[in-house]
Amino acid sequence: MSISRRNFLKGTGIAAGAVAITGKPAQAGSQPRQMRTKGLQTSTTICPYCAVGCGMIVHTKGGRIVNIEGDPDHPINQGSLCSKGAALFQVANNERRLTKVKYRAAGSDRWEEKSWDWSMDRMAALMKESRDKNFVATEMIGTTEYRVNRNDGMAFLGAAALDNEECYLWGKFARAMGVGYLEHQARI
Repeated sequence: MSISRRNFLKGTGIAAGAVAITGKPAQAGSQPRQMRTKGLQTSTTICPYCAVGCGMIVHTKGGRIVNIEGDPDHPINQGSLCSKGAALFQVANNERRLTKVKYRAAGSDRWEEKSWDWSMDRMAALMKESRDKNFVATEMIGTTEYRVNRNDGMAFLGAAALDNEECYLWGKFARAMGVGYLEHQARI
């Protein structure tokens, strides 16, 4: 027996009407159901991605994040999160997240594991080398020499994961290094 689309819709409508007329109304239970976050430590925080300042509720167990959701009591986002905020749990708990410094020397075909101390010393040495090589103390404009104290060999780029205080310190550090190419992009 073949059923046409029209007959299928008629049958579905009749069945839905019969259930609506004869079905029992749902009863509210007096016992609250178990929450999936019961027994977890709960803390509130602010999403680190942009300057909007959405509120988040973070649930942890044994120091490990097990759930992140929007804070319904927060006046800015009222429980909703953008796609970046909603995916923050995956940033914290990702088996592909690098937790150790990986270094590949110039011309090498393999990555080496290095210590944090080695990497900080290496970055400091490379930054000093670049600053010394590219530092411009004075510049002639017309017949007048001006003190400019700038470093044309570096650029600093801040991103949305920085809060206001970190951006302030980042900018102060960049200016102390003589960097003129200082930018902040909240959507990267």
